[in-house]
Amino acid sequence: MVSDMEGRATRHVSTFQRFSVNTNESLHFEPCENSPPPLPEAEDGHDDVFKEGETQQMIVMTRNQLQGKVAEMENFASHLEEIFLTVEENFGRREQHLEQHYNEVLQTLSQRYDDRAAGLGEEKKNKLEALYSQLLACGRALDASKELIESAQEIYRYQDKRLFLKAVMPAFKRIEEFAKEEIDFTLSTHPEFNTLLADLSDVKTMMDSINVVPAPSAPVINPQMPNSATQTSLRVCWSLFSDDTVEYYELYYRPVLEDTPADSTSAPHVNTVTVKETHCTVTDLLPNAQYELWVTATNTTGISPASEKALYMTVPSPPVIKQRECSSCPEAALIRWESGNTNPVDSYTVELSKMGSDGTETRITESIVGVPTCQCLIQLQTGQRYIISVKAVNLGGPSDRSDVITVSTTGTLFYLLEDTAHPCLSISEDGFTIFYGDEELPISAMALDDNTFTRCVAVLGDLIPVRGRHYWEVEVDDVTEFRIGVAYEDTERNTYLGANNTSWCMRHILTPSRHKYEFLHNGWSPDLRITVNPVRIGVALDYERGTLSFFNVDLEQHLHTFFCHFQNYVHPCFGLDNPGALTVHNGIEAPEYTFM
Repeated sequence: MVSDMEGRATRHVSTFQRFSVNTNESLHFEPCENSPPPLPEAEDGHDDVFKEGETQQMIVMTRNQLQGKVAEMENFASHLEEIFLTVEENFGRREQHLEQHYNEVLQTLSQRYDDRAAGLGEEKKNKLEALYSQLLACGRALDASKELIESAQEIYRYQDKRLFLKAVMPAFKRIEEFAKEEIDFTLSTHPEFNTLLADLSDVKTMMDSINVVPAPSAPVINPQMPNSATQTSLRVCWSLFSDDTVEYYELYYRPVLEDTPADSTSAPHVNTVTVKETHCTVTDLLPNAQYELWVTATNTTGISPASEKALYMTVPSPPVIKQRECSSCPEAALIRWESGNTNPVDSYTVELSKMGSDGTETRITESIVGVPTCQCLIQLQTGQRYIISVKAVNLGGPSDRSDVITVSTTGTLFYLLEDTAHPCLSISEDGFTIFYGDEELPISAMALDDNTFTRCVAVLGDLIPVRGRHYWEVEVDDVTEFRIGVAYEDTERNTYLGANNTSWCMRHILTPSRHKYEFLHNGWSPDLRITVNPVRIGVALDYERGTLSFFNVDLEQHLHTFFCHFQNYVHPCFGLDNPGALTVHNGIEAPEYTFM
């Protein structure tokens, strides 16, 4: 029964001879005019060939197969079009090559003809001149003979014997002399021309070269591709006409130096690499340097013209993060670095990732691209630890990442600005303790500039420029007179902290009777008395509320608050009024009582 159904199915399908495919429509069948009529339906109402579902499935399968065939035919047709274009291009190049060689052969043959014709003309001229000279000599001899004969006949006719005898002797003498002269009757030249074999070896070589593989055309060097360079290498690619035969390529390269004189003797040395492929990796290069490259192709016939010169760049060296110049707070971090490259780079990319609870680095969570300068202010989440690195980017691609630094957003972290420190101050190696020694330096030993404190023995801290809340602590002792607080960046360097309207500070003064504390701004301080001398002082800066508060950390005691809406960003400031030391503690979480 199954085989009978398959046979009838085959007969049923064979009646559909014409079909059309539309990729956006269903498959349509049209019966042929001479096709047999469809089989009648069975009397029981069921299709005796296919069930409806099987028929639809076959149609779908057939449609998919035909659509696949159509796609293959379209692809093949597109390939044929490309082959047609390639054949036309190759024919044009071959025809041009053939015409060029035959023109060279014809030009050479024409030159050979002109040379041979000129030689024959010169030989003809020489022969005719020689014959003409002989003819002239013969004519002169005939004239002389005729003259002597006529003279003898005239003497013979003389009647007077005396005159006869007188004339006959000279005549005999002349005849004897003429007879003695030998006349050359041999031809001075032959009528035949010399037959020289023409040297057509070069023509034969040219004719043979027509059937030889032509010299390659000039290669086309590709522009630099992304990620095709490292600090010391470049991957260079080029292309050639498909029907050119090449044995090897020669890649030439040299660095492009700025301010290079036009004198060729000062031009950079050209290096050469020979390869058989259409690509090459050039090594031992300088980082972040531009190179000029070109390539030639060679086969048994000759060397191609050089390609157009292309400019490639190696990637930069990794930047160097200046950790002592980086600062952070609970909301952000300011990262500064050195380029690490002699030549300028296009931009920098800052990458950061969070540290896991176990102290390991997680995947990179954020990349800040297109940073134009050597610093970047990054917004961060509070209470996290981040690993941050920097890459330099140029046309060749990104450099390796710099050494990483760890940034914590638990508290505010900053370092002291050594270029602002008074010459009598020294700063510890970790950058958080300042010392004022007993010895006073002579004025001549003080190297002062516009940014250095000259009267107040003080230094500024590099606070991050973020308007939020910042907190740090200062550790002092009872016998040290100090000034701690904040100041604008442009605060005068030849005045004392707190004595002008650009600085706010807490001052400790030793008197014979007691420890005195002042909270100075613009030279004025409220009358306050502190009974317990603080040795660890907390400083809380709140930009939003416009407050600067001081605390005795050990007692969690509030000492004083300045109220001021700071117009600009401020810097922490630290000063010593007598020999001693103080230590800054930052990067710590602010106690709850500081910003209540």
